[in-house]
Amino acid sequence: MKTINRTIGGVFREVGTAAQQIGRAFTRALSRMSWPALLASCIMMALLLTILPLALTLFAIFLLLKIAIALIAGHHASKHVHENKEN
Repeated sequence: MKTINRTIGGVFREVGTAAQQIGRAFTRALSRMSWPALLASCIMMALLLTILPLALTLFAIFLLLKIAIALIAGHHASKHVHENKEN
């Protein structure tokens, strides 16, 4: 039976072993690829690494703008409602 409470050294050893296995599998896959396939995979990886963060950043910016505009519009609408009730 495995123990639940492991030492931090054991966890780091396990992570290191997993990283080595992933690295070996990655190098085997790269060595088996043809040059055009390697070029295509590099281009796709470059696109993912550049476009995906840009898209997520733009999404966050526009979401924050939408929330800010809704808060400002809601504040002005409630201000006009209070002014109309006083008149």
